[in-house]
Amino acid sequence: SDLLFPGCELTASTKSYTFQVDEEDDSDHILALSVVCLTDGAKDECNVVEVVGRNHENQEIAVPVANLKLSCQPLLSLDNFKLQPPVTFRLAAGSGPVHLAGWHRIMHREDASFEDDDDLSEEEEEELAPIMPAKK
Repeated sequence: SDLLFPGCELTASTKSYTFQVDEEDDSDHILALSVVCLTDGAKDECNVVEVVGRNHENQEIAVPVANLKLSCQPLLSLDNFKLQPPVTFRLAAGSGPVHLAGWHRIMHREDASFEDDDDLSEEEEEELAPIMPAKK
């Protein structure tokens, strides 16, 4: 099910926001970032927003996703940039306020017993055409 991510606001006094889910939750979660924009009160300065997460080796990595400036680019559409929680949004430069919005999808894992039904029987496997090597 999709839920609206009400978003967060990054400012000079609140430089980061972490979105996380309950560690005991066995569902798969996706957080999609749709838009990053400067809001009322922003100065004409560069505001750099980073996404901080973990790579496949569990090392923290920070990636800039937006560089906003009131006079030339006050808003950026990120086309549902998908992230896996936990993830932190950080205002790396500037004083904001910068608003982030998107959605959160929860995919409940089904009971593992259905996976047995997906296996092909021996008769069905024999009916499949053999894989032929590519012609050179």
